[in-house]
Amino acid sequence: MQNPFDNPGFSMASLTTAINLIPNRYGRIEQLGLFPAKPVRTRQIIVEEYAGRLNLLPTKAPGSPGTVGERGTRTLRSFVIPHIPHDDVVLPEEVQGIRAFGSETEMEAISGVMARHLETMRNKHAITLEHLRMGALKGQILDADGSTIYNLYTEFQIAQQSVAFEFSNTADNGQIKAACLEVLGHVEDGLKGEYMTGIHVLCSPEFFRALTIHKEVKTAYQNYQQGIYLFSDVRKGFPYAGITFEEYRGQASDINGTVRKFIAPGEAHAFPLGTVDTFGTYLAPADFNETVNTLGQPLYAKQEPRKFERGTDLHTQSNPLPMCHRPGVLVKLTSA
Repeated sequence: MQNPFDNPGFSMASLTTAINLIPNRYGRIEQLGLFPAKPVRTRQIIVEEYAGRLNLLPTKAPGSPGTVGERGTRTLRSFVIPHIPHDDVVLPEEVQGIRAFGSETEMEAISGVMARHLETMRNKHAITLEHLRMGALKGQILDADGSTIYNLYTEFQIAQQSVAFEFSNTADNGQIKAACLEVLGHVEDGLKGEYMTGIHVLCSPEFFRALTIHKEVKTAYQNYQQGIYLFSDVRKGFPYAGITFEEYRGQASDINGTVRKFIAPGEAHAFPLGTVDTFGTYLAPADFNETVNTLGQPLYAKQEPRKFERGTDLHTQSNPLPMCHRPGVLVKLTSA
């Protein structure tokens, strides 16, 4: 009997194309368009920092020699792109009984079984990428178990900026607005010549509630609710003092069933929008013979028969590294 999975429609190229076409149902950060894909041909990237300086030029008498321009220093930093494999299996029971009289196989039905498996695997990779990107926005890219893959502040040798919002002080004395202005200043200083269109903050539910019920913010929040966004979910974005605050409830469980919230309770994280080259997701090629020296893709999929033809093994993998090239623009907000 012919193995239906030998059909070219189940080749590595076809499965990889299929899994990359499946919609990504997770990913608020993906929707924000913060981390554009940057495919590379290697499993290691080099981030080059060029620290140019601007200084005031003194006046001189006519005929005097001019000041000599100084070149900025270059710093190279190396990062290994994480490898995230995930396997599954299509058992004979899942495709049993689909064979029609007069034909060896019903390819359409088998494709449906394969598509269901690929969709489930795609969703797991998607939420994993969301977790990595949220880590990059916090300056600490974390693995599924909570261990640190890269601490961007350590790698770039800068201190993390943090601003405390004193929600415990219920007086309307401008403290919240002052804290917002401090966040604006930290982000603008960290841009170092980069361009932005605005500042966005992803908040834990606890932080967002404390913000919107605070006496200083409450009136502005109620007016915003009664405006043109009366019938929409205002948790998706509430502007105040030049910053857009959004409630973020991202969470997922690891392989042990431990649920991890992507933002700790009572915290929030600010970052700029509309930058040119501050954020990116580096994509490395898979470790297959067919993908050597090729540009990386978001996801790869491959299949092979199990021993004694007792099913078909499915293998998927992603090789992403979300990166913030200017960690100085990332500001942590805490509630006090």
